[in-house]
Amino acid sequence: MKTSVFDTPAPLLSKNEAGKIALKYYAIDGTVESLVSDRDQNFKIIDNHQSYILKISNAAEEFDVLDMQNMAMNHLVTTDNNMKLPMAIPSINGDGIIKIESNGESNWVRLLHYVDGQFLKDVYQSNDSLFELGVFLGKLDFALKGFNHPASKRPFPWDVCFVDFLKTHHYKNIKDKILVEWFMNQYEISVLPLDDQLRKMVIHNDGNDHNVLVNKNGKTTGIIDFGDMIYSYVALEPAVCMAYVSLDKDNPLHAISQVLKGFNQSFPLNENELKSVIYLMCLRLCISITMASYRQSLFPENTYLSVSESPARKFLNRMKSENLALWSDKLIGCVNA
Repeated sequence: MKTSVFDTPAPLLSKNEAGKIALKYYAIDGTVESLVSDRDQNFKIIDNHQSYILKISNAAEEFDVLDMQNMAMNHLVTTDNNMKLPMAIPSINGDGIIKIESNGESNWVRLLHYVDGQFLKDVYQSNDSLFELGVFLGKLDFALKGFNHPASKRPFPWDVCFVDFLKTHHYKNIKDKILVEWFMNQYEISVLPLDDQLRKMVIHNDGNDHNVLVNKNGKTTGIIDFGDMIYSYVALEPAVCMAYVSLDKDNPLHAISQVLKGFNQSFPLNENELKSVIYLMCLRLCISITMASYRQSLFPENTYLSVSESPARKFLNRMKSENLALWSDKLIGCVNA
């Protein structure tokens, strides 16, 4: 893989530097907290009881990708203003994205609204809350219909359609290689022949339990982190969410069926899209364990990179002994019940 956000170290600014950026470019003078992040660097700025996120983008990140995120959120609020989103706040010069020089590199910077709420990962996931999660993601995609941006069609490893990453990655663990190849084969047999029946559009592509926000009643109210937005299968949106919902569940089929049923209620999928979801879901988890392995070898100190790796591998090993076509039929049955 050529130099990208995945093999370029995250920025290493201090809290003091972050505070100076917030003051200089946004006239915000507040306390600064460091937040856990993957390939970027995030700070929470609290000024007079108002909270913000200062996002220092990876040095390899492209301006157009950030512009796409800002434009997508602007599109969403004009279409459905009930969603809580980390909207970009212009600098004192009116720029939605600014550039800084620090530690010998250039980084794009944005100030975003802090979105209140609990993360889905921190609350009990009931049947009703999982159904509402699916409904929310369906509404999100329904609101995104018609949105386009050139950056959405970039080759991107987190897009299941871009399997080059899986095919070219050097697996140190031969068991992982065999596992991933098995699911890629299932995808090529069961999904690719249906490609012309599977609708594509710009999707969020990362509705996992670290990005979804819920209220005290467990209802999904917002979503953050639009960094993985991509032009891909509509069916991939619920599949990504279902992939992470399935982890560490005693009865994953029941849990993921609630998400799919909710999504289908607000954004109806055709029969072939419904058939494809289980394969897309498993392939997404293949990307998860492959990316974790790849990036851990580069950045062993970042423990966040492996947060889903072990449960994802466990689930995939379980699914390898299952009949995916039968799971697909069961999911369709649950959705149509």
